[in-house]
Amino acid sequence: MEILKYDKETADDLIKRSQADINEILNIVSDILKDVKENKDEAVKRYTAKFDKAELDDLQVSEDEIKEAYDNLDKDLIEALERASENIEKFHKAQIPEEWSMEVNTGITAGQIIRPINSVGCYIPGGRAAYPSSILMEVIPAKIAGVERIICCTPPGADGKIMDAILVAADLAGADEIYKCGGSQAIAAMAYGTESIEKVEKIVGPGNVFVTGAKKLVYGDVDIEFPAGPSEVLILCDNTAVPEYLAHDFLSQAEHDPEASCFLVTDDEEIANKAKDLIEEFAKKAARREIIEESLEKHGHIILCENMEEAIDFTNTYAPEHLIITTEDDKAVLDKIKNAGSIFLGKYSPVAAGDYGSGTNHVLPTGGGAKMYSGLSTEAFIKKPTVQTLTQEGIEELAKTVIPIAEYEGFYAHANSVKVRLNKEL
Repeated sequence: MEILKYDKETADDLIKRSQADINEILNIVSDILKDVKENKDEAVKRYTAKFDKAELDDLQVSEDEIKEAYDNLDKDLIEALERASENIEKFHKAQIPEEWSMEVNTGITAGQIIRPINSVGCYIPGGRAAYPSSILMEVIPAKIAGVERIICCTPPGADGKIMDAILVAADLAGADEIYKCGGSQAIAAMAYGTESIEKVEKIVGPGNVFVTGAKKLVYGDVDIEFPAGPSEVLILCDNTAVPEYLAHDFLSQAEHDPEASCFLVTDDEEIANKAKDLIEEFAKKAARREIIEESLEKHGHIILCENMEEAIDFTNTYAPEHLIITTEDDKAVLDKIKNAGSIFLGKYSPVAAGDYGSGTNHVLPTGGGAKMYSGLSTEAFIKKPTVQTLTQEGIEELAKTVIPIAEYEGFYAHANSVKVRLNKEL
């Protein structure tokens, strides 16, 4: 891993990230979606056998399987999941928007009410690791928003079972149904419905390139939160940072996936060199060494900038999923940050805190999506219909606005709907 001196050409190249070209797999995904839409359960089970090596009779997890998971799971882990749930619930309850109304003009009252989405599908990735934390992040905000039906889909193991921690987390969070299916076939099942899985109105949750591609293709039939790719972190620091902390923060992101992106951006050469040495030293001893080393080789970068302003500018252009700020004046730097999914301020704030239990959500936009999207929140599961009430005085006053514009646009029935209330000639 080299230390790169900042220049615009290098920056432009790095900002492309580790994004796989979704377009390359869309044809494959499209065929799977079509198959599931037509053949429903049979297709889901067939793909589950092909990709997960699991032969299933039933797709839905039973109550007995959930009870067995509680009996099998370490009690300390159950208690940790309960504590995490409490913090996530506290944070996301604070995100509930208020209903409001105002008098726009005499006799015209307009406002906004809050209504939950009726049904939501939460995708929980499998593969290289189990993610009970992701279930909490997806299901709890939906529950708080008042969603009536919340389902979870996650790939089973070759034995046809879901990991105990996944089942316990889903139950603790309040999921109504849990299904043993993953990949594009799970997205198709939730979007279109099968004999076993009733369709939902919105699908949320991270996944691999096939899941992301499937979510893009079903968007319109259902809503999605945002497309997400490989995980990423950018650490923005100066000479006050602690190199050991930086190194471990770097590795904690790299261990996610060989395609995970890790950036350290600083204006201090000594910090850059110390962090580089420690990252390479700690990587050799890491439990997930092979994944980490591949991630670092492909997508690990240390960027040395002329000054902090240049470093901040690169950060905003990159728009990282996770941003750690550890500088002499963190809040002053924060004031200049425009684009980031979730921000971790100060030397005692690792990304792991947000991943597992501080309360904030870890389902976040990647690939520069933080320029356009926020992370998953309670508001992702609600709708905000507008409401208005006009009195006779209100419609009389507004007629001077509505009738000329409607008639100019050629919508005479619109104009007449106002005129008739005013006893005007149509």
